[in-house]
Amino acid sequence: MKKPDTPPDEPMRLKTLRSLDILDSLAEDRFDRLTRIAKKMFGVPIAIVTLVDENRQWFKSCIGLSVSETARDISFCGHAILGSEVFVISDTTKDERFADNPLVLNEPHIRFYAGCPLNVKGSKIGTLCIIDCEPKNFSKEDNELLKDLAGMVENELMAIQLATLDEMTKLPNRRGFMSIANKILPLCMRNNIPATLAFFDLNNFKSINDKFGHAEGDNALVAFAEQLASTFRESDVVARLGGDEFVMLLTGESKAHAEVEMLKLSASLATRNIVANRGYDISFSYGLVDFQPEIHHSIEGLLSQADSLMYEHKMQTPEGGY
Repeated sequence: MKKPDTPPDEPMRLKTLRSLDILDSLAEDRFDRLTRIAKKMFGVPIAIVTLVDENRQWFKSCIGLSVSETARDISFCGHAILGSEVFVISDTTKDERFADNPLVLNEPHIRFYAGCPLNVKGSKIGTLCIIDCEPKNFSKEDNELLKDLAGMVENELMAIQLATLDEMTKLPNRRGFMSIANKILPLCMRNNIPATLAFFDLNNFKSINDKFGHAEGDNALVAFAEQLASTFRESDVVARLGGDEFVMLLTGESKAHAEVEMLKLSASLATRNIVANRGYDISFSYGLVDFQPEIHHSIEGLLSQADSLMYEHKMQTPEGGY
């Protein structure tokens, strides 16, 4: 086994890492979402955002492993941060640097590794990496996709102090959603991955506020946000645009599949309404749009079309929607 060398800019690299004040911080969906997307897009069991300090690699986001860190001396990411390009080991058992590495011989039995260095202010502070327990080929297109996703992680690291969450529902706000969607859609287009946008509007929300008060209206918004988050996949991007308007970007799914998910959401909300017995029901109208790159040149165009379809749905449904 070969221990990773120390980067020549180690003091500055560590200073940059410390300046982010992110080590040993709580999990954040902005990073977990990207590891979920990486896991799904590459079809691997493990995806991690790692940060490498003096003696360890610590996981800011980890999908597929139960540990939160490993020693730097045995880390693959310690090697990855020595360069600027994606570091790929197609079969660890055939590489003398890693064949007897404890992470290869024991859990998680790494056979394939690809890690893209995360560059913040000129320093490689960690990686976005994917891991498999089987050997794996890694194409030029795969390489570019991992670099694109790593770029999104870098943006989140640099913008970590920006207000991109809706304080009430803890979902991304409009700004957060636009930032995420404007990065995900080009990836979907480049890799021919389907995506569907869902635009939601609560029915009779004004009457809830008028009859039960704005505090209860806030409770209704939180309840709907929770139902969205629990009904859909973790890799789907859910956000509150403002007021009683919500939006969701479903990647890897067609409009036809999304229609089925709308029925599931309606059924789960109906059950929740019965249990809660608030004196009013939470229901919604929606609009669904398949992402078509030749038509939708921006996320704004998708939102506008989905908003129009939502309004049509509200007008055509006797109860104003689901």
